[in-house]
Amino acid sequence: MLARAAWSRIAEPADRAAGALLRTVGPVDALGWLQSAGTGDDAVRHAVSRLCEVIGVDDRTTVRRLAAAVARWAPRVATTDPARDLDNLARLGGRLVVPEDDEWPTGLLDLGDEGPACLWVRGTGRVDETLRRTVSVVGARASTDYGDRVAGELSVGLVAAGCTTVSGGAYGIDAVVHRSTLAVDGTTVAFLAGGPDRLYPAGNADLLRGVLDGAGLVLSELPPGSVPSRVRFLRRNRLIAASGRSTVVVEAAWRSGSLVTARLAAGIGRPVGAVPGPVTAAGSAGCHRLLREGVAVCVTDVDEVLELSGAAGEGLDGIAATGALRDDADTRETDGLDAPGKAAYDALPLRRPVPVDALVRSSGLAPHELMAALGVLEVRGLAVRSTGGWSRAASTGWS
Repeated sequence: MLARAAWSRIAEPADRAAGALLRTVGPVDALGWLQSAGTGDDAVRHAVSRLCEVIGVDDRTTVRRLAAAVARWAPRVATTDPARDLDNLARLGGRLVVPEDDEWPTGLLDLGDEGPACLWVRGTGRVDETLRRTVSVVGARASTDYGDRVAGELSVGLVAAGCTTVSGGAYGIDAVVHRSTLAVDGTTVAFLAGGPDRLYPAGNADLLRGVLDGAGLVLSELPPGSVPSRVRFLRRNRLIAASGRSTVVVEAAWRSGSLVTARLAAGIGRPVGAVPGPVTAAGSAGCHRLLREGVAVCVTDVDEVLELSGAAGEGLDGIAATGALRDDADTRETDGLDAPGKAAYDALPLRRPVPVDALVRSSGLAPHELMAALGVLEVRGLAVRSTGGWSRAASTGWS
């Protein structure tokens, strides 16, 4: 348990190299190996070669990828203290659930090596039982009255059918889903993009406390103290997609993060529904996009959602598959950036500059990856270097 808690801080969410390593040698041996690998290039190469010999891997691509992963992980090893993180969680009345536990939700296994190392859990219910009969409902943060009404009606209907609702705790549709479920004494689950101690956004903190008071769960794959970020929000969406027996998008713009959730759900074999809106409404353009591309089917009421989910019958068994993350709903500022570029931009502070070593730890990038990414950001006018370190460039746009 301690080893998995440590890995949840060392590796960023959805790190396939970390997932493959834990699957191959186990979390305890993987952590011991990483701690002994050292930080110098020669030491890392030797440690990687030795590990590959033990596990019977000899292709150069795997060796290079593992060496690059160690460079990402190593800066966080010295500051990782899983016992402290578990103590902080215990003060909140929470607990850690790991894949080896009986209550681990089987739906998350469909994520393969992109699955979480563990879940930091707040709430009294068993995770597997709470997530047994579920529908994930997501949508726009800037929702309209129309979207709020539909999301509320669907949530109430799902509770009446004996389902648990799953969403992300954000403003807009997420909040309506949680609030409407609680209003009829239903059970709802919120997945956070930061640590379990950070009930984010702050404006929904009381709502998330209400989720806990209502026998629901607040879950995160990140340890206490972890700060929410744009990249982590996108990675978090795969947990929402995998935890629902189906996913319904109520209202979403053309570039909404809800589209990422929908595509992730479809990628692991989950049925996806989208609620249509006026063809003139920008806030429904993403739903129409999903329908046009064949990712989702049209749903207009709870009966159609139940039919989509198979929730009218027993079991609600998901279909096992593996999918890949797609970040095509990122914001316009980061269009065209590769994954390291997006991670570096996400780690940059808005005002006070921070030194490179702090950015290495917060971004999860290797030092050479970070410096290359910062160079690209600086050329594109997205990052500024000063005597105190690096920060984001001031926005010159209207939005």
